[in-house]
Amino acid sequence: MNRRDFIATTAAAAAALAVPEVLAAAGDELAPIFAEIARQHDANLRRLQYWIQQPAIAAENRANDEGAELMMQMLRDAGFQMAKKMPTAGHPGVFATLDAGAPKTLGLYFMFDVKQADPAEWISPPFEARVLDRPGLGKALIGRGAVNQKGPEATFLAALHAIRAAGRKLPVNLVLVAEGEEEIGSPHIKQIVDTPEVQAALKKTVGVFMPHAAQGLDGNVTLFLGAKGVIELELISSGEKWGRGPKKDIHSSNKARVDSPAWHLVQALNTLVKADGTPDIDNFTVNARPISAAEKALVAKAAATLDEAIIKKGMGVDKWINDVGFRESLERLVSQPTVNIEGLVGGYTGPGGKTILPGRAVAKLDLRLVPDMTAKEALAALKAHLAKRGFGDIEVNMSGGYDPTSTAGDSAFIQAQVAAYKASGVDPTIMPRLAGSYPGYAFTDPPLSLPAGHFGLCNGNGAHAPDEYFLIESSNPKVQGMDGGVRSYVEYLYAIAKTA
Repeated sequence: MNRRDFIATTAAAAAALAVPEVLAAAGDELAPIFAEIARQHDANLRRLQYWIQQPAIAAENRANDEGAELMMQMLRDAGFQMAKKMPTAGHPGVFATLDAGAPKTLGLYFMFDVKQADPAEWISPPFEARVLDRPGLGKALIGRGAVNQKGPEATFLAALHAIRAAGRKLPVNLVLVAEGEEEIGSPHIKQIVDTPEVQAALKKTVGVFMPHAAQGLDGNVTLFLGAKGVIELELISSGEKWGRGPKKDIHSSNKARVDSPAWHLVQALNTLVKADGTPDIDNFTVNARPISAAEKALVAKAAATLDEAIIKKGMGVDKWINDVGFRESLERLVSQPTVNIEGLVGGYTGPGGKTILPGRAVAKLDLRLVPDMTAKEALAALKAHLAKRGFGDIEVNMSGGYDPTSTAGDSAFIQAQVAAYKASGVDPTIMPRLAGSYPGYAFTDPPLSLPAGHFGLCNGNGAHAPDEYFLIESSNPKVQGMDGGVRSYVEYLYAIAKTA
């Protein structure tokens, strides 16, 4: 580290340490805002419910344009002076700015699309956004997008409403990029971010953050210094492409003399992983950066802080892979690439049997990537691996994906997050990276090279799964409901203004 960077880092750390005291001293400034948060509770909840009731689902080409329109209206209602639709080669995104006349500017990344949902799997309809009593939690909103990501994002917008209603001036300016394709791998995010006007606006920011439900059921908050990259794709095995097996479904008695595209796909899938399911693709992990000593130390501290039993209960699992211990499971979570089968479909899957030999079978996969892997290199490795083993006929269709992202833990941006959490009485657990993915690379990679991350004193669970929820009123004093999440965003904005 050179002298200039050392001075900047030291100054940032010193400023961060002072933030809790600064926020405590700003009681006269924040008290009216906090009063407005309580007063606007019902309105904030209704806003979130309405948003969930208007789903945009990129994978189904459902209401994507309407999703962008609603996003723009919500931003304008929250005080953004400019919000415009950004066309892409796929579904549109949104670019918005709020000029508060402040010395510093904060970047925001939002998504307004959600995953698909099968109502038969849910305790209440996924797009009705009902608030139900959940034992051990309190009152929770159940709905697709509740925690990923409309709950945290609506909670952040509620902070802007409260600040304005209290007659206070926003302490930072805002630049926001929102997309409607995150749930299909953000294939066109760069078409939005690379637009000259968006680039110019983002270059003025101190960093980019995404609202997040970071608080666990034990009250602990986890802060991530990055995220894994991802590739989403499908593998298609067909008799027509293979040149063997049927070109359409035929009677299953013919299996005695005709090859099966379904078994061909299964055999190809079996070459992608070892017996325990860990990646076994040729050259897939050649550039994967091993976990460092500093990252191992963060994981060890997290293992001593987090409650393994609560995490397992929340996930509905009893054992970690290979029966490893909790610390090693966390190391694997942040440091290991993955090859995962999301879905596997071929032939008849309805009631009873149909005795057919399918002419086509499809597997949907996601591959998680760690630094210094790239989506481009990982995709090439997969294709070469299949071809080498006689599966070159299997179609590999990548629908979306992007590279991993990282931000230095001692950056002023991260220090402001730590300070804001501490101001709320929470000492966050810091992890090297999020095991999931978001397109932070669009901001952290050149030419922007900005710090980026997640923040939010909110609680929720069930992303991509049935009964996804966002906590509205908590029955546990250690865990914040929606109002506590709003307060955390207010304190975060003031912390950014003081430190980043």
